[in-house]
Amino acid sequence: MTALATFQAAMQQLPLIAILRGLTPAEAADMGDAIVEPGFRLLEVPLNSPRPLESIASMRQRFPQALVGAGTVLNAQQVREVHAAGGQLIVSPNFNAEVIAEAVRLDMVCLPGVMTPTEAFGALAAGATGLKLFPAELASPAVVKALLAVLPAGTPLMPVGGIAPHNMGEWRAAGAAGFGIGSSLYKPGKTAAAVREDATKFVSAWAGTITA
Repeated sequence: MTALATFQAAMQQLPLIAILRGLTPAEAADMGDAIVEPGFRLLEVPLNSPRPLESIASMRQRFPQALVGAGTVLNAQQVREVHAAGGQLIVSPNFNAEVIAEAVRLDMVCLPGVMTPTEAFGALAAGATGLKLFPAELASPAVVKALLAVLPAGTPLMPVGGIAPHNMGEWRAAGAAGFGIGSSLYKPGKTAAAVREDATKFVSAWAGTITA
């Protein structure tokens, strides 16, 4: 499957991006198992993690069914490095047209960070696959609803920041297509068993079977 097809399938099944900031290559297999087995298919290793390209390469090989890539991607050279490591997903905290263009050139999925309509429309015009609403703590479900009222129909808008199982419902009701999940899923020092437990809670919350 192409990167885009894998992304689209994940968005249908479980549109939650596991943000593994601080992950080490030694942890990649166990933490990946703890997240992928419950159902996650979108894995992001931020580039300000220890030796992130090694983790990306390891997880790309171990989890061929998942879309694996990098977060905190800030320039086109980093896009090329992630691609060389086997990554297929580029996530940024900001909108940078050069980053998007390079990801598009390499047939990678690109989710730039936006907050305003100007940034959102600029990112889509540059070729972004979808949009990361970041930081979501500065926004609200009302912001999601307002943005989606003017963005092209079907634009995936994914809040990132402060998302937990108990508050996903209000964002979803406003039209959020999915979420990026960071420290409430993984943070350095957390055991694989605890990560698996929280991953399962997020999967259940998305399915609507629990509210907390």
